[in-house]
Amino acid sequence: MDQGLGFAHFLTQTDGVGKAVLGVLLLLSMASWYLIVTRALANTLAQRRADTFLKHFWAASSLTEVEATLGAQPVDNVFAALVQKSLEALGDSGKENLALAGGMGEYLTRTLSNEVDQEAAASEYGLTILASAGSAAPYVGLFGTVWGIYHALVQIAMSGQGTLDKVAGPVGEALIMTALGLAVAIPAVLAYNAFNRRNRMWLSRLESFAHDLYVLLTVRAGKGESIKPSAAQR
Repeated sequence: MDQGLGFAHFLTQTDGVGKAVLGVLLLLSMASWYLIVTRALANTLAQRRADTFLKHFWAASSLTEVEATLGAQPVDNVFAALVQKSLEALGDSGKENLALAGGMGEYLTRTLSNEVDQEAAASEYGLTILASAGSAAPYVGLFGTVWGIYHALVQIAMSGQGTLDKVAGPVGEALIMTALGLAVAIPAVLAYNAFNRRNRMWLSRLESFAHDLYVLLTVRAGKGESIKPSAAQR
């Protein structure tokens, strides 16, 4: 049996279709790992910033103190943005326009809902690519394997040497494509599931905070009560 068999030998023997399949798998792998790394870092940073903000928010003595804190530093997380937009909505209470036609409560509800919806849309960034890579890469690799086996069998038939030792090597090389497809798909699928779970928990926490904020702004703030977190925010 030829001792030079392997991935390098397979690359030299494959045709344009096989190299195109390898190129597609390489692009899918690069895109997947880029999203995995960048999204993981961004999610970790967002979690830390949110925890820091919420700790200071619930420790504040009044909404005035919260508003002053937001004005003194940049808004770097969605929870702070939610509070800022809500306070701006309260500042519009004296205006007369269609946005306030349903009353301040309805206007505040829409403001909070819009912010939550925007965060939900932003959290979906990159998930389509991960899902596509996870579902398509195995089939792309399988297509490369089928094409490689066909190509190898044609070459063997043309040489007239159809013994097992001449068939097993090229066929085994072609199976590399399937392995590469799985190597691309498995990390993408695991990352997709992990990010989906994180998004559900993140949005659930954000919606809970939005509810607490609505109650605080419409009831507790009007009575001059101090800020206290709900059980979901502790």
